Amino acid sequence: MSFSFLDSLGESRLYPLTDRGISGLPHDAQVLSLSARGVSLVQLREKTLSTRDFYQEAASAIRVGRECGVKIIINDRVDIALALNADGVHLGQDDMPPEAARRLLGPAAIIGISTHTLEQAKQAVELPVDYLAIGPLFPTLTKEGSSPVGLEGLRVVRKAVGNMPLIAIGGINAANHQALLDSGADGVAVISDLWTP
Repeated sequence: MSFSFLDSLGESRLYPLTDRGISGLPHDAQVLSLSARGVSLVQLREKTLSTRDFYQEAASAIRVGRECGVKIIINDRVDIALALNADGVHLGQDDMPPEAARRLLGPAAIIGISTHTLEQAKQAVELPVDYLAIGPLFPTLTKEGSSPVGLEGLRVVRKAVGNMPLIAIGGINAANHQALLDSGADGVAVISDLWTP
């Protein structure tokens, strides 16, 4: 497993996710913009493009990332991460099992997994992953219908997962991100607030 995940987030502990619908930009332009803001790791999140179109956009985004020194994590799609030699993949609960992703991508790949409950977080600690995400922490447009974990839930998960790197996600903005770090998150994943004027 990769031990550089937290180092890749830098001092800001910001873990930005791309979103074409919210930003109005293709993934490569989002990576370029985020790089200019000082981030060093970006997750490409794509829920609407065909596999072929996402592959092409991801290829361009990885090229930009390599030029800018930004690591690129692919959301959900182990096949695309493997084909493009991305820096890693972020898996949902219904995606390829982390054990299989690790076999395909190798020991140096960054692999993360989404969790939504304390039980899922406890199980994730036993998996061959570099970090786990917990959320949504707060109500969010990108995960409608999910029950928010809240700050107290985050504190409980932090205690349960020990030293496993923990990323908070869901409804995070400039007003609440410090409270999440203070409550035990090692980093904060942000989508909407990155592109809101």
